[in-house]
This record gives sequence, structure tokens and C-alpha cells, in this order.
Amino acid sequence: MWNITELVLAFIISCVTTLLVTPILIKLVTRLKLIDIPDDRKKHATPIPSLGGLAIFIGAAAGFIYLQPVSSQMTAIVVGAIIILVTGILDDIFAIRALYKLAGQIAAASVVVSSGLVIEKLTVPFMGTVYFNDFVGIVLTIFWIVAASNAINLIDGLDGLAAGVSAIGLSSILVMAVLDYRIVVVYLCTILIGSCIGFLYHNFYPAKIFMGDTGALFLGYSIAIVAMLGLFKNVAFFSFIVPIIVIAVPVFDTILAIIRRTMNNQGIATADNKHIHYQLMEMGYSHRGAVLIIYAFSLFFGCMAIIFNSATLLSSLLTFVVIVLGIQLIAELAGMTYHNRQPILDSFKRIMGIEKLTK
Repeated sequence: MWNITELVLAFIISCVTTLLVTPILIKLVTRLKLIDIPDDRKKHATPIPSLGGLAIFIGAAAGFIYLQPVSSQMTAIVVGAIIILVTGILDDIFAIRALYKLAGQIAAASVVVSSGLVIEKLTVPFMGTVYFNDFVGIVLTIFWIVAASNAINLIDGLDGLAAGVSAIGLSSILVMAVLDYRIVVVYLCTILIGSCIGFLYHNFYPAKIFMGDTGALFLGYSIAIVAMLGLFKNVAFFSFIVPIIVIAVPVFDTILAIIRRTMNNQGIATADNKHIHYQLMEMGYSHRGAVLIIYAFSLFFGCMAIIFNSATLLSSLLTFVVIVLGIQLIAELAGMTYHNRQPILDSFKRIMGIEKLTK
């Protein structure tokens, strides 16, 4: 069993380390001219230092060294994290081609798979537990790690958004890990949450530094790993969907981006300004307001995932309905519904008299 004092200390170590390292990184990155230049798509008005994800990694590493979580796959997990970190650093500095970035993500995922950490089974509604052969399990595991990494990367478009959404998602996984007595997952979530919060002090609007692909890919990878260590191990009804619910907002945004770019005959890696957070700002929400709205939805989906993880059949179905309504509400808020119809939002506004959250 874990020691609460140790967990608190690990959280403080990760948080404070990231908090103190980030200003040093800002000066170093600025001196090296590794800055994010504003353009028509980006919302910041002045050049901002990037590579902030390195501070998140250093903070997590400090907490990791203190806790020293033990797992037969831990060496591979750490090696995979370093590969994904280097991939992000190279992209932030040299803007490498999407194919090379994907290769780095697959390489990191392959190292994890080689350690034996593979999705072996999923619980499917009305079918029970489905066991995969080695090939299917390996492909599904690599796909999950790459997909989660890119989901966080794609939502990293506003100050504090990716770090906050990641912290909320990791917090929901932490709660489930505590309930399921998964010590390694509790340790990893604790240090990662600490790093995210320490970085948010410098990254929340108006940001002094961006995490860049360095941080977004690392956090997405980390969420994928802790989900595999914990949530995919459960054999509860609908367990296959719990990790997806945890990061529902970035997953939903990613799916919409793929559909949108395919319909427009664009490459799926092509950047645009049609993501949920940009759409919210186009509708009149402030920068901070758009971020807080997505935080709220992330918290909602995190709570739904916790309920889902230990729910009975009937409550799982009811929770699933609520989740679908939540996704519909996000689409309405972001103006992404058919003919811009807003049945839920209009009804809610009539009942509560809520106006837009503007600055």
C-alpha cells in the first residue's frame, strides 16, 4: 500500500521542480531564439518561448526518482518517454515532417510493446471479454499510444489548455487507480499531475512559455501508458471505453479534425484553426473563458469515467447517455452541429438564463 506522506512529497517535488525550472528554461530558450512566432492561425500576439514540455519532463523525472515506482515494464516505459520527448524537441526546433514525427511515436510505442505491456483484452457490450491474439494486441496498443499522444498535441492551441486537460484526465485516472489499488499508476499520476500544475503557473493565460510538441506528446504518451497500466486491466462492463472518456474532449476534437480535413481534401496532419477551442473564441468567448469551458467539460468527462469504471450495467447505460449528451453540448458550444442547431444549449439557457462567458 502507498504512503500518503510520500505521495504528497512526490507531488510537491514534481510541482516545485517544474515551477522553478520553467523560468530558467524561458531564459535559455529565448536566448537560443526557440520561440513560437504568431501567425493568422495562432492566438498569441507576441513571440512566446516554446519547449516548455522539457520542464514538465524534468519535474516528473524528479518525482519519479523520489518515488522509484517498480514495474517489470518500467525501463521500457522510461525509454519510450525519452524517445517521445526527443521527437517533440526535434519537431519544436526543426519542424520535422509529420511522417518523421509519427515514426518517433511508433518507435516509442514499439519499445513499450516489446516489454510485454500490451492490451490483451477488452470488455465489449453484450459480448463479454474479448481476448486478442498477439498481433492484434500489439497493433491496438501502438495505435492507442500514438492516438492519445496526438489527441493532446492537437488540443494544445490555447494558453494552459493541454496542461490543464491533462492534469484533469490524470486526476480521474488517479481516483480510479486508488479505488483499484494500482500502486504504480497512483505513483505515476501523482508526479505527472504535479508537473502539469507547476507548469500551469507559467503557462496559463497569458502564457510566458508554451509546452510545444515536447510537452504535448510526452503528456499524451504518459496518459496512454497509465491508462494501459490501470484502466485496460479491468474487466468491468464497458471498460474498453473508460480511457477514451478520460480524454474525451481531445479525442472528440481529433476525430472532428480528421473528418474535416478528409472532407476538404487536406492531409490529416495539416494545421487549421477549426479546433474546438478556436471555435469557442470565434463565437465570442474570451481566451480564458474558452479554456475554462473545456476544463469544465474535461472534469465532467473525468467524473463520468470514474462512475463508468465501477458502474453496474444499468448505471453504465445511463452514464453513457449522459456522456453522449455532454459531447453534443460541446459540439453546440463550438458551433459544430448540423446547421448550427443547439437544442440542448437553447433549452439550458432558457432554464438557467446563462449568457456567454466573455472577458
